[in-house]
Formats: sequence, structure tokens, C-alpha cells
Amino acid sequence: MLFWRLSDAVRHYRQHRILTPSAALGRRGEDLAHRFLQRSGFVVVCRNYRTSSGDAELDIVARDNNVLVFVEVKSRASSDFGAPDRAIDPEKQKNIVRAARSYAARAGVNWDRVRFDVVSIVFTTPPAIVHHQDVFFEGRTH
Repeated sequence: MLFWRLSDAVRHYRQHRILTPSAALGRRGEDLAHRFLQRSGFVVVCRNYRTSSGDAELDIVARDNNVLVFVEVKSRASSDFGAPDRAIDPEKQKNIVRAARSYAARAGVNWDRVRFDVVSIVFTTPPAIVHHQDVFFEGRTH
């Protein structure tokens, strides 16, 4: 655990120097979400997957038993403007689904074996992490 914290601290320091503040915050959120999901029993199989055209991205792809889970990570410095997951509009959902279809096809995973989750992170002390499971699904009736 100490090794991971030290490793994250060094990476975040370096990223803070080369990324915009919002991009650095997002990357830090993805790192926290990754560790949170692992502690929750998920197996993270991919991070920052982009479609071949580069127009859509998945933050985290993980396995939850026999389900492939596409995880969108939303981070904010504070909750002054509402929960981070409120920033996922219909256009963002379409992009996530497009990237998920691409990944599932390449991985040979049936579309009925996937799920879409959101991890919201607010950087309080300690960070507040909320995992929303099965938040949306295009093409499936619940």
C-alpha cells in the first residue's frame, strides 16, 4: 500500500507539471478509481482505451465476475457545482457506448455481457468515492 501511494505521488507530481490542472485532477481520479475497483474485487483489464479513430475513450475497462464493465471516472475538486457524475450528458454516453462496442468486438465479448458504471470522486480529505453500477445501457432493456 505504501509503495502504491509513493508511486502515485511521484506520477501525480510529474503529471501536474506537464498536464493542465483539470487533466491532472482527472488522471489522479482515474488512479483512485482503479485502486478502489481492485479493492472491490474487480479485475482491471485496460485503462484509457481509445477507438482506432481516436474520437471516443473508455477510462477503465474491468471484469466483475463474468461481466465486462466499462467505467467512466468523473472527478471534481469540490462538490460546489454538484456531483461529478452529473457531467455525463447524452453525447458523452454515446461516445462511451461507441468505444465500448469497439472494445467488446475486439475482445469477442457478447453485448449482453457488458455493463456501464460510473465512479465519482470529489477530492475532499479523504477523497469521497461513489461507485454507481449499471447507470445506463443502450440497446438493452433492464
